[in-house]
Amino acid sequence: MPAERDLPLPDYDHLPVGSLTSRIRTLDAEALNTLLSYERAHANRIQVVTVMQSRLSGLRAGAQPSGGDPGAPAPEAAPEPAGGSKASEATSGPPVNPPAHGDPTNPAQPR
Repeated sequence: MPAERDLPLPDYDHLPVGSLTSRIRTLDAEALNTLLSYERAHANRIQVVTVMQSRLSGLRAGAQPSGGDPGAPAPEAAPEPAGGSKASEATSGPPVNPPAHGDPTNPAQPR
């Protein structure tokens, strides 16, 4: 059984299912078999196993791996924010302390 570091897709355990579906199209049958055995031994997600089995069938029927780099940065990963939060004491609003028994100007609340 392969270890996570030996998998053809870097950071496999943290990739969302939607990303896996497109990334496995870049793999050949050997790499896909490696990934499938790892998936079955670990998470065994039915959706992922089904997609991998379907892709393996396609490769056996003559489909070719698509172009692209399976190790490319994930498109769903948001870039790291530059700087920090723009909120500060000067830009935050006044503290909100609602009355203990409702607001007498709002008829929907008890008085």
